[in-house]
Amino acid sequence: MSEGTRTIEVNYLARVEGEGALHLRIEQDRLVAAQLRIFEPPRFFEALLRGRDFREAPDITARICGICPVAYLMSACAAMEDLCGVEVSAPIADLRRLLYCGEWIESHVLHIFMLHLPDFMGYPDAVRIARDHPELVRMGLRLKKAGNAIVALLGGREIHPINVRLGGFYRAPKRADLLALRAELEWALGAAEQTVARVSALAFPDFERDYEFVALRHPEHYPMNTGRLVSSRGVDLPVTGYDDYLQEHHEVHSTALQSRTASGGVVHLGPLARYALNRDRLTPRARAAADAAGLGAQVCNPFRSIVVRAVEVVLAFEEALRLVDAYREFDLPALPVELRPGVGYGATEAPRGTLYHRYTVDQDGLITDAKIVAPTAVNQAVIEADLRHYLEPNLHLPDDTLRGVCETAIRNYDPCISCSAHFLKLDVERD
Repeated sequence: MSEGTRTIEVNYLARVEGEGALHLRIEQDRLVAAQLRIFEPPRFFEALLRGRDFREAPDITARICGICPVAYLMSACAAMEDLCGVEVSAPIADLRRLLYCGEWIESHVLHIFMLHLPDFMGYPDAVRIARDHPELVRMGLRLKKAGNAIVALLGGREIHPINVRLGGFYRAPKRADLLALRAELEWALGAAEQTVARVSALAFPDFERDYEFVALRHPEHYPMNTGRLVSSRGVDLPVTGYDDYLQEHHEVHSTALQSRTASGGVVHLGPLARYALNRDRLTPRARAAADAAGLGAQVCNPFRSIVVRAVEVVLAFEEALRLVDAYREFDLPALPVELRPGVGYGATEAPRGTLYHRYTVDQDGLITDAKIVAPTAVNQAVIEADLRHYLEPNLHLPDDTLRGVCETAIRNYDPCISCSAHFLKLDVERD
């Protein structure tokens, strides 16, 4: 190594889903490389789907992630129902939104309390937090359990739900079963508001960037299952226009394909983007919590994403209570889905951002092509840009300090590296 050159390696990123690393190279007080290295092996789910019946896509893709399987179920259903010209009934749409609330709660709460909060409180992990603040960790675990209960009831089990099918559900719940959740959801909504107040009081680095935010936008609701693809730079497209707007390419240091706009721009997906583009769709108590936390029209400091996630937890519990109260049992848990060969498109809002699916299905109902773009793969480029912008004026700091800040900056995005590790194309030649 030459004089004046520093290389900072984080060989394994802790407290994120999947396996990744970070490489920084500093020459003569200048940052020349900031690479988020995703080395988790490619998953080849797109290749695995080829030749499978179109009705199998939701259950197969749900196995991509144990944290956000509902997102994969919902995006696959949306794509295949788009292909087949099916629009689910209002009761089915409400149950799917309630199921999505459960996933947002369990994923966001896991990230807030177990993965990200230790960074801001100066602890190496949540276990150490529990020694000094046991009530805080107990509250986080109880909040997560409330989200798990929703997913278990509607999905059949907490991890990799099995009750979702094209056109709806295999079985709709009894009203009494949903009402049995109500008391815990009431407690959880209040606890979620306390969480917003607590995390908004944390100390955050003074750092903001001018992002191009991208998320879905629904005409009535804060987006989860449906909506148009919009951006803070004026993009407004149906989901069928996704491939014209965001295009994937390969970087040699990563097994995850990165995405940029057709003009080469880097976009930001996830809670900050949803909030910036849909603040007017927040539920009343979520909006009040955001106001009390001092969040403006948009949040451009990525370190404050933990606050926005907490606001979305309030929204998810508030929505869950509304949907539980409004639920009435109905006779047809799933609409018939008749095959139409062609191309189907679907996108929903996973906890980490917009999750896009596209499938081509032939006349026999077999999938001939699949494209699945996880939000972490899209956010990989903006994470690297954050690191470059934050580190340039702070290169004088000791290596250990830089390393810690970088890990926190990466965790701002709650990256799911296992989800992001895919390749578009697999060609196998055999003699």
